[in-house]
Amino acid sequence: MAAIVPTIRVAATPFDVGAEIAAAQGNDPAVGAVASFVGYCRDEGGRLAALELEHYPGMAERELNRVAGEAIGRWPLYALTIHHRFGKLLPGEPIVLVVTASSHRLAAFEACEYLMDFLKTRAPFWKKEHLKDGTSGDWVAAKDADDRQLDRWK
Repeated sequence: MAAIVPTIRVAATPFDVGAEIAAAQGNDPAVGAVASFVGYCRDEGGRLAALELEHYPGMAERELNRVAGEAIGRWPLYALTIHHRFGKLLPGEPIVLVVTASSHRLAAFEACEYLMDFLKTRAPFWKKEHLKDGTSGDWVAAKDADDRQLDRWK
């Protein structure tokens, strides 16, 4: 298997899930599985008007490339894509996309799940709630359950 170069994007613009999955498969007959995850902005029971995501440009991309390299070293992957958005997103809009391609489903699933566990807990992104009543809510705090999910990969 040739060394792969992950596709990492941090952008305000939306992504095309179908195009990203097709690119990961790449008409490569060795690819037997493509796993993907799309995370969306939810409305938090109807109280959320928007979620604002901030990041440190440059630092975020370096950290995503670092963890992508870990996944590539751990699983036999043919492709790996991470697209993370920033800016003010409305409920129903996509926030993050992870796509992994491998010969077998288990490697694709596990790599995708590992990357999402990292993104949820350690990636340098911060989320601030904007509420429907016109007020700014809180910065979204990390959850212990998310940390436990990441710990299982050690």
